[in-house]
Amino acid sequence: MVFSELFFVFFFLVLCTGCLLFAKSIKRQNLVLLLFSLIFYAWGGPLLILLLAGMTLVCYLGALAIDALEDRFYKKLGLLMTVAICLILLGFFKYSTFIAETVKGIVGFDGKIPNIVLPIGISFYTFQLLSYVIDVFRGEVRAQRKYWILLLYSALFHQCVAGPIVRYQTVCEELESRTVRLADVSSGIARFASGLAKKAVLANTCGALVAELWAKNTLEEASALTVFLGGLCYMLQIYLDFSAYSDMAIGMGRMVGFHYNENFNYPYAATSVTDFWRRWHMSLSSFFRDYVYIPLGGNRCSVGRQIFNLFVVWGLTGLWHGASWNYVLWGLYYFLFLLLEKFILKPKKDCSFLTALWRRIPVLIIVYFGWMLFYFEDLSMLSSALSGLFGAHGWIDLYGKTTLLCNVFFLGVAILACSPIIPALGRLLLPKQEKPYSAARQAIVGVLYSILPVALLLLSLIFLVGNTYNPFLYFQF
Repeated sequence: MVFSELFFVFFFLVLCTGCLLFAKSIKRQNLVLLLFSLIFYAWGGPLLILLLAGMTLVCYLGALAIDALEDRFYKKLGLLMTVAICLILLGFFKYSTFIAETVKGIVGFDGKIPNIVLPIGISFYTFQLLSYVIDVFRGEVRAQRKYWILLLYSALFHQCVAGPIVRYQTVCEELESRTVRLADVSSGIARFASGLAKKAVLANTCGALVAELWAKNTLEEASALTVFLGGLCYMLQIYLDFSAYSDMAIGMGRMVGFHYNENFNYPYAATSVTDFWRRWHMSLSSFFRDYVYIPLGGNRCSVGRQIFNLFVVWGLTGLWHGASWNYVLWGLYYFLFLLLEKFILKPKKDCSFLTALWRRIPVLIIVYFGWMLFYFEDLSMLSSALSGLFGAHGWIDLYGKTTLLCNVFFLGVAILACSPIIPALGRLLLPKQEKPYSAARQAIVGVLYSILPVALLLLSLIFLVGNTYNPFLYFQF
């Protein structure tokens, strides 16, 4: 089940919201959310609940032990044992087949490699539970005494499957004491509707174009224009798809009183590669910063050690995204550019508008080629795409030209949706307290903010009916 399915939007979410209306106390609301979260997760495989519940139990008991122990040595031992169990489980389900295939390729082993099913969302809820246990060890939060509350935190269907990675300290108070305000419900519905439209209308269309433009038989004779359009569509799709999921997760959380942190901040407007990663999937970037990079020494060490720390972080970042060598290479690809910026280029943060505009061009080029490396698990197809991009089969063909002309308006809208222009226009319309506006203008703004979510929901419904292409890209991670 995905957020953009009609069944989820018009049955599951409506039924869950209706049950919450009848649950007056926080405890009853939490029980309703836990029940629906387990049903949601079991939709992808009922037995997978056992893994989620089991890993949550390990972290629940580990955090209780860490919180109760006074000796620093035994606290560390409890932390290491808990983290090790979680990482072993993650490694077994996500990387054992990859490791076996790699070993088979090296030693020439002829045996059959078992196909282990990857549990949906395992990377996300593993990182959430690890952040909880580590924060208990650091004394930043107290251990949760109720197992079912911690299970609700790890299984909450808003963000369990594909993020954002919500830290326990962000929602620990709201798990047991929260107030649902009308303004939160209204903004949550609007956020969910905008995310659904972003996914159903824009991301799905981009994905369908990518599937056509970068099909194996197409790439064998594709012109530079055709390959470029495929890369542009994938660049748009992966942002629109993932940020749409985050929008819907944040919106649904706000509707029931949870305030999750933002996960994207218009990364394609970045002025450096470092800035890009401060804006893209911010919950993952901050996780690796706070739980890997800084504990390794961060910037407070020699240059050689800083390079090693960055290498570890970006090797793990690539590997986290998937059990394939192209993801590892993708992580190291960014490691090299971040190294270049940090120690050689050293771009200044403050610059003029024109300088900032100029800096965005090389960043977009770097990100574009990065997404090509990210997309093609088959490196031979990556080679075909790169050779085609540089004119091996000509620069413009009829197929690429026709595709561009038929979708030029759509691509313009998709690019606009990836930029901060629309929210900037919204801020101009939204009345500010310190600046009085006429009653007529306030009425117009009120009507717009009331109509837009409904219009977006209807538009999404039109696109979802009969649409067979409706995946979420980050489910596989």
